[in-house]
Order: sequence, then C-alpha cells, then structure tokens
Amino acid sequence: MLTCAHVVGNGGGGVLGGSTAIDITDADERTVQGRVALVLPGPADPDAPPRRWPLPDLALVEVADADGADCLWLSDRSTIVPAPVSLHGWSLETGELALRFGVGIAAGGDGTEGNAMLLRGEIPVAGCSGGPVVDTARGAVIGMSKGRGKDTAGLAVPITALRRIADDAPGRSLLHSVVRAHDRHHLRRYRTLGMRSWTGLQQDHRPHAADSFTPVLRAHLFARLAELPPPGTPAEVMALVDRAKRRVIQGPYQPGVEHDPRSWREGVGLLYDVRAGDDADGRDPGRGPGRDLELEAVLLYTALVVAELGRPGRPGPAVDGQLLRDVGTWLENHAEPLTDVIRWEIDDILHGGAPDGPVPFRRPRPDTVDLDKRPSRPVAPAATPARARADVIVEVDDVLYGTRYPWRVKLLLEDDLVTPLKFDEEGVPRALLREALREPIAEALSLGDVGEHLAALHVVLPRELFDEPLDTWQLTPPGRAASGIDPHTMPLGQRRVVVVRDRRRRDFPAIPEWRRRWKAAAAGPLTAVSLRKEVPEPGHDSPRRETGHATYRRLSFVADTAVPVYCGEAAAGAGAAAMEAALAAGHAVAIWRRCAPDHRDCADFHDQVSRLVSEAGTAEGLPHRIRELRIACGDPDEIDPGARWAQSIALLLDSPDHPPLPDTPLYAPGTWPGVS
Repeated sequence: MLTCAHVVGNGGGGVLGGSTAIDITDADERTVQGRVALVLPGPADPDAPPRRWPLPDLALVEVADADGADCLWLSDRSTIVPAPVSLHGWSLETGELALRFGVGIAAGGDGTEGNAMLLRGEIPVAGCSGGPVVDTARGAVIGMSKGRGKDTAGLAVPITALRRIADDAPGRSLLHSVVRAHDRHHLRRYRTLGMRSWTGLQQDHRPHAADSFTPVLRAHLFARLAELPPPGTPAEVMALVDRAKRRVIQGPYQPGVEHDPRSWREGVGLLYDVRAGDDADGRDPGRGPGRDLELEAVLLYTALVVAELGRPGRPGPAVDGQLLRDVGTWLENHAEPLTDVIRWEIDDILHGGAPDGPVPFRRPRPDTVDLDKRPSRPVAPAATPARARADVIVEVDDVLYGTRYPWRVKLLLEDDLVTPLKFDEEGVPRALLREALREPIAEALSLGDVGEHLAALHVVLPRELFDEPLDTWQLTPPGRAASGIDPHTMPLGQRRVVVVRDRRRRDFPAIPEWRRRWKAAAAGPLTAVSLRKEVPEPGHDSPRRETGHATYRRLSFVADTAVPVYCGEAAAGAGAAAMEAALAAGHAVAIWRRCAPDHRDCADFHDQVSRLVSEAGTAEGLPHRIRELRIACGDPDEIDPGARWAQSIALLLDSPDHPPLPDTPLYAPGTWPGVS
C-alpha cells in the first residue's frame, strides 16, 4: 500500500521502523495489519517526526492477507501532467468519518527532482492526505494527496517519486518486488473476476478499438514483464523505446523530453498516443487515415526487451531462457489484427529471421485476448549494441554573478541531437561545482549507459577551469563512503572517458583551422609537439620563455595531426598563454597534466606522451588509453611505477562538428563581443 509518510509518521519510531503494526481497513470494511516498509525521506529522529514532512513524503506499507483486496491500477506513465483527476480520501470535517472525493486537474510539477504535483479544482478537505489521485482518462493512480493550499490549490506526491526507492542497490530490488506484486495481482484478479475486476471495469469504459492497446492486453503483458529481470539503467529502457518509436513512425524522430524509467512497464507508458503524422484534414498523405500506432509500438518494444535480455554477454545475472520463451510465444500468439510487416518484424527480432513466417490470426472475441496456440521457440541472440545510448555534456560558463559559474547538463544522442536535462543559470562558486553537479551528472549517465557501453563525459569549461580535476570526481552522495572498487562510486575518469572541451570558442562559428585539424586528428596518425618550446629539455626554469605570439606562429605551421603536449598546468601562468595560442591555431587535441611546475621529469613526460599518441593513432584512440593510465595511477596503495609519469593527466578532445556549433550564436542584448 502507498500513502504519505506524514500519515504514518505520528506513530513514532516503532511504526516508522516497522516493528509496530498499524491497522488497515479495506473497501469491504475488513481490518488487517500492515507494517511500514519504507518512508522517504526518513526523519532524523523517528520519535519526533517533522511537523511538515519534506518531499517526496512517501510511505510504502506491507499489508498481510491482502491477496483478495481490490487494488487500483498503478500508472505506468513517466509523464503525469496535465491530466483530469479525481481525488479520494476519508475526512472528519463534517463531524463523522466519511469518504470524500473531488475532481480537478493535475496542472503541473514542482521541485527540481519532480517530487511534487500541483493540483487545481475541487480539492478534498483536510484529512484526505495519502489518498489516491486518479487519472480519470487512463483509470490509473498517478499520485497521493499531500495537502491543500489556498482556494482550489492542492499538492500531491506523484507516483514517479517511487523511483527514489531505486537510488541504491537494495532499493532497486524493493522497487522491482513492489511492481511485480502489483502487476501479478491485477492479472490474477482479472482471471478470477473477469469484467468485475479493476481491469475489466477499465476495459468496459474504454471504446473498443481492435488495433489499440486495451486494459486487458496491458494486464497480460505487464504480468509477463514483471517476471523478467529489471533494467540495469534507465537508458536501457529509453534506447528500446526510441527504437520502437523510430520504427513505427517511419520518419524523423526527435526524442525531445527525457524520462527516467526504472522498469520495463514504464517503457510501455512512453509509447502511448504514438500516431502516424496527420495533415490538416486528418489524413496522412499517401497512407490513408492517420493510424493509431500504439499497439504496434508496444509489441515491437516488448520483442526488443526479450531479445535484449537474451543477448549473450549482457551484464548482470543470467536470465531464465524459459521466461524469455514464454513472453516470446505470447507475443507471437497474440491475435490482435497487426499488419504482416509488424508480425514479420517481431518474428525477426525474437528469432533472428526464422523462416516459418507470421502466425495466422483470428479477430478476438469482445473483452478477451484470443490466442492461437503456437509451440515455444528459442529466442535468438540480439545484436550487440554498438555504443552507449548517449554521451553526457556538462557546460560550465564564464563567471556571471561575482564568483558564480552557471552550468548545464545535457545528453548528446544519436545524430548529434542534444537534449537538456538540468541547469543552474545563476551558478555556484568554483568550490561548490563538484557537489552541485554530482546528482545531475549521475542522472545523465544513467540515461546514457546501456549494458557494457558507458556514456563518455564531455566537460565544456572556461579556460581558467582547465585544471579542475574532473576525472577524480566521484558521484558518492555526501555522508556515504565509497567502498573498495565500486563502479558506482569510483572516480569518473577511472570508470569512463572524461575529456575537456573549450567553452570560449563556442561563442563563434568554427574557424577553418579548427575544422581542418580535427578532421586530420580523427584520421591520424597522430604525432606530438611541445606546447611550450622551452619545455621539456630545460624544464620550467628555462630563462628564455617563448612568447604567446611566437607560440601561435610555431603551432600554426606544425602538421595538422600534431598534438600539443605540456607537463604542467594549462589554466594559469605560461601554460595558459601557450594553450590560448594553441587553441587560436585551431588545435582540437591537447594533453597536459594538472600539477604545479615543481617537478623535474618533463623530458620523460613528453617522451611518454609522444609514444602514447603514436600508439593511439587517432583522436578516437586516445581517450581509452588515457583512461587506462588513470586507472594505473589511481591505486591508493601502490601507483604503477610505469604510469607514475601520467599522474593528473588531462585531455582536450574538442570536435567542432559533434555536436555542431550554431551558425549564429545568441547573445543577450548589449553583450555582443566588441560592443560596449
């Protein structure tokens, strides 16, 4: 059972800790016992709960002997607003305990983490907290009432706040168990009660459309998805959703808004309302009336899930082959009227193009899912994904307000599509950048990582931040210590590719030298050239230093495949002046190390990097070799002697084409460069 944390919070530490049972009364006025399994957020002192419980204000209660209880349908939608809603609860406002309800609109969200849903309309009176907020168009619970504001305003906790349970490993298992129990229960109730069940009532109130994704079909599908292991990351779900949408739309597809799904069922919710493009007359030119493609997209997506879980070498525990065969057989036996092309494609996804073709189908009887029985067949291995779903771009702007750096986190998807995720245009001081970006980066990476393919991190920085130790940043929440070699908490540069990109030259169209040198570096073979001419042989103490203009002249006429190399800081002093000259000369790749010039191994560093770039060959080959060096230097007990030279190594890898720069940059009024 779901309710608000403040509803059970007054029971004190015993109730909140689950040691003291609470009474639960169902619709048939039966009273059973339940125990609190989880509250979010947990109070600092369970015996003195807060007067105003902070968001998400969510409680999960385990109820004994509830198998026969009626259960509302838990929404599978990642987007919850706007929607017509009804609100339900119990109140003593009239002097006696009675059921109250109201109707209104889920009008929007509030809070950067999506922990609140704003309501407008006939909001129920006090005492209804924790009661369900039902999307009346879909017949699904999308939240729990939290409180009433002024006039007709109200606040609710959206169902999507449940994702917070999955923020650590034990929580992922708990969330999967809750969703599995819910979806099994609804199919069991439909099989027992038929049209008198919640699923049956939804089916009865929905116009019968032979080619739509009906509530009955949804109950069958979700119960089967519930038997499968959950996705490892939200990106695994989103990648398959994107593939299904591209296939059924058959036209330019822009993902647009990003979502954070934690279950396969949420992927289905992202495929609702998929339609073929209509013109102004309601017809799709050349293809007849606009088609409802929801069912096609859902079944294709399900086939992709099955094939992905059956892929050899997929990270995570092995998947029971019989479970995959059962879902595959159910898909093929599904008798809704699909086009032959979609049936053939499902067959191809599941079995790698087996020659027996699509199964014949009959139109189902009303209110049933009619199956043409077919023998179970093995699921063929899916094609291995070639890359992560997306890379992550972190943009940090020049100081805007005093000492504050504005920032943005984005996803770089296929075809150079960029989707914004989080931002802070007011910004934070440099010392707080790591903490401010920790959660946004973690969320973005979870939307990019697919299986063994990890999103790269491209950090676009002002030049005075080039020496920021980005590769050493960890995503461990405050107060939680990193334990051993943990892929979720180890330094970013040891786990994945982390590269620097230049913020300043993104304010202008790319100069020809930059495009030319990037193209050459991408093709290779790479060579090394000193960023500062007097280094490495004399070292940092050389009495004669190359001027910035001289550095620009020299680096302008080296080979396009040359990589400037420097054994010291690039964000301050002589290193910064030389880096400015290299960037002006169009260099798109550079290597340095973020350490003060108090060392005597510059000659060795330059020799080692010269071999490194020669062996890497191309710009694409460099990041993974540098990641290997970061791992070799990251042992807290014993640094690899052969990699000691690479401590604090940094890499500029700055393409002008991916993503493409804007042809005409935008400036605030009065801020055009050179205009005062």
